[in-house]
Amino acid sequence: MSPTARNLSPQRIPLSRERVLACALNLADKFGIGALTIRSLAISMGTKPMSLYHYVANKDEILDGIVDMVFDEIDLPSPEGEWRDEMYRRAHAVRRALKGHPWAVGLLETRASPGAATLRHHEATLATLRAAGFSVQMTAHAYALLDSYIYGAALQEAALPFHGPDAAPEVATSIVELFSDGQYPHLVEIATEHVLKPGYDFADEFDFGLNVILDGLARSIPNPKDDATHQPPGA
Repeated sequence: MSPTARNLSPQRIPLSRERVLACALNLADKFGIGALTIRSLAISMGTKPMSLYHYVANKDEILDGIVDMVFDEIDLPSPEGEWRDEMYRRAHAVRRALKGHPWAVGLLETRASPGAATLRHHEATLATLRAAGFSVQMTAHAYALLDSYIYGAALQEAALPFHGPDAAPEVATSIVELFSDGQYPHLVEIATEHVLKPGYDFADEFDFGLNVILDGLARSIPNPKDDATHQPPGA
């Protein structure tokens, strides 16, 4: 029996498609997407693998389902709102979802059979950008750019050896000691004058980059509808 299987305690949950997918999501959250198999899922539900095939055809259908559940957690942007506020809110909503489901970073855009929540999310995002005055081509560019930034930031943040305010010194202080020979003055500078300052939280970098991107995108709208004095969220 695999370590994953030994760690899973059968719960004897009555079967349904919704419960199978909910258990699959929980399994991926706890053990990582690599631990999610038909067998491990059956063990976690206290049933046999063949029983699950009454509700899901294969692992791909399970992945489609749990990706759609993640998208369903993300509040939809509204074409009726100010586009910049809506994209700012959406970016943070996607980021929160990825923090809760780290395995999803590499899977959200991979599904060839997207579910209803996934399609609603994409449609609402595109509609919000088009309503702002972006051309079709710029809408595509803006969506790709924003998601590249959000997913990349999520990957980077998850990979850091420290998390949260004032957590950096636990790791960075010992690293800075390696710079004592004077070969890396700029590393020392950034560490002592930024990273090691009280209250530093790498997560704060997200808003800075997001607002730079939104500023750039705003300049590509031919006839901007928003007030030129509009202050970016988080500014």
